[in-house]
Amino acid sequence: MPIMEKETGRTTVGQVLPKVPLPPLKQTLDTYLKCVQHLVKEEQFKKTKAIAEKFGAPGGVGEVLQKKLLERRDKTTNWVYDYWLEDMYLNNRLALPVNSSPVMVFPKQTFRDQKDALRFAARLVRGVLDYKALIDARALPVDFARGQLAGTPLCMEQYYRIFNSYRYPGLKTDTLKVQMKAASSAPEHIIVACKNQFFVLDVVANSKQLNETEILSQLEKIMKMSENAEERLPPLGVLTSDGRTEWAQARDALTKDQTNRDSLALMESCMCVLCLDEPCGLEARDTTRAVLMLHGGGREKNGANRWYDKSMQFVVGMDGVCGVVCDHSPFEGIVMVQLSEYLMKYIKGSPCKMARASSIRDPPPPKRLLWKCNPHIQGLLAASGDRLQRLVDNLDMDLLNFNVYGKDLIKKLKMSPDAFIQVALQLAFYKCNKRLVSTYESASIRRFQDGRVDNIRSATPEALAFVMSMTDKKATFTDSEKMKRLTDAINAQTNYTIAAITGMVIDNHLLGLLRIAKELNMEKPEIFSDETYSTSNQFILSTSQVTTTVEMFCCYGPVVPNGYGACYNPQSDHIIFCVSSFWENTGTSSAIFVKALNESLLEIRDLCNRSSAAATRPAVSGQGAGLPYKSGK
Repeated sequence: MPIMEKETGRTTVGQVLPKVPLPPLKQTLDTYLKCVQHLVKEEQFKKTKAIAEKFGAPGGVGEVLQKKLLERRDKTTNWVYDYWLEDMYLNNRLALPVNSSPVMVFPKQTFRDQKDALRFAARLVRGVLDYKALIDARALPVDFARGQLAGTPLCMEQYYRIFNSYRYPGLKTDTLKVQMKAASSAPEHIIVACKNQFFVLDVVANSKQLNETEILSQLEKIMKMSENAEERLPPLGVLTSDGRTEWAQARDALTKDQTNRDSLALMESCMCVLCLDEPCGLEARDTTRAVLMLHGGGREKNGANRWYDKSMQFVVGMDGVCGVVCDHSPFEGIVMVQLSEYLMKYIKGSPCKMARASSIRDPPPPKRLLWKCNPHIQGLLAASGDRLQRLVDNLDMDLLNFNVYGKDLIKKLKMSPDAFIQVALQLAFYKCNKRLVSTYESASIRRFQDGRVDNIRSATPEALAFVMSMTDKKATFTDSEKMKRLTDAINAQTNYTIAAITGMVIDNHLLGLLRIAKELNMEKPEIFSDETYSTSNQFILSTSQVTTTVEMFCCYGPVVPNGYGACYNPQSDHIIFCVSSFWENTGTSSAIFVKALNESLLEIRDLCNRSSAAATRPAVSGQGAGLPYKSGK
């Protein structure tokens, strides 16, 4: 269970945000049927429709559960928060790297030498301390919605979990602990990982924070200590890269020794982890940097130089490969973006504030975390290393920096860039598989108290109609018919997006009904044991728009073995796509998907151009249909 000391759902401007709404039962069931009808076989759909009608009938099971959910909504700040957190993250037993933890890849840094890299790291730590001071003072400016329904203030609670969260592994479910105590008990140390060793760096000495020069000096000491081969300890960090149940079992074994308990306590109470990575010896292309952030390159590289339970890990590679790795359970990507952009601007900002020699204190030296290992733990380390290596070898990542056009052109077409890109992703998937599948696009519900996300189901019937017209070999469809279908697909996507961000879509609601049934010890309602429900929750295409204003990009792995992860960052004149899949699944290929995506983006643009040209020509040709699309941001 998540453990939190709650704050109210206020924004920093003191406005109390509304609670997440609960959609009407009939609306959710109707939408559910519309979302799945074209994705399952006809026979299966008939069965699902009958089950849904029975579930939603007057006096039926659905009404009982809906009433209980309404009571829960009255009693809680956010009726879905705990259910969603457990279902999405804490109950998931997969390893955090690749499967769950998203990463932000910084621009490649050019370091002259090791001292230069450590100077960058010291600057980064100083930036982190400055950002944490803003959070502690609750002085962060309130975020306002952009895109659809722009201008609404958003819940800021996620920011207050950046530096004081820790995810404890459990045998069946993890626990997310968030310390919302007074600033006096806030963590005052960071953990530095270097050569798979862990060091405690106190960022406060004599009640004053260290300045950049002092931090640099401490990092140099850590580097020196890590080089001492006699004191080198086993690479304990690799255990945190394992499946959650395996790591929970290993942690139980570790805690039998007091030395390990003390080290774990320091690890678990730190502000963040700074990973000083060894050079990887690989060409630092975008794709390489992305995979190195996701898993560290495995045990032979920097795979054990991590501690995945901590929500923020800042990676500074001696070869200039840098970024952030996040545990996703305390917050969404926007928090990682805002912090990363702040740090990049801070590092680039005013010239290095290196203090004068006379004003430098000599803080106590950093301490190495000590671990006691027996043969049993050594065996666990080897097994974790093997499993991490399998994950590393299995990840198939491909980056597409699509630079023919970006969101400026899409806006000129009077379309929503996000909806346009989602339709292009559907076309790409259809080109590869001749079908559409359940698609997840995260939609922020931060307009509400403690709002996290719900799901935009982008594989709409309208998207299917459009992609079929675009891939029809018999050339049955005219451009104006294709254009009409494109407009319909974009409108459907835009409308679903608006429903999602206003808390009126189906995924959270269905999860709530399922969980309430469980709490009432009812037999699982048939709608949830129906094959269609499990199919509809297998997100073979898992997508997310993560936009940045600084040159960097976000990526993550697929959420199912036969799926794709597709993160995209639309810029004014280009779009960055990070597509991931698994090599073990022969039905997926990131390179083939990227090729289809590139083609799809060009084909949709060409269609729009032809239609636009036809609309401006005199109507002699009989092609003079006016521009039919009006939608978007």
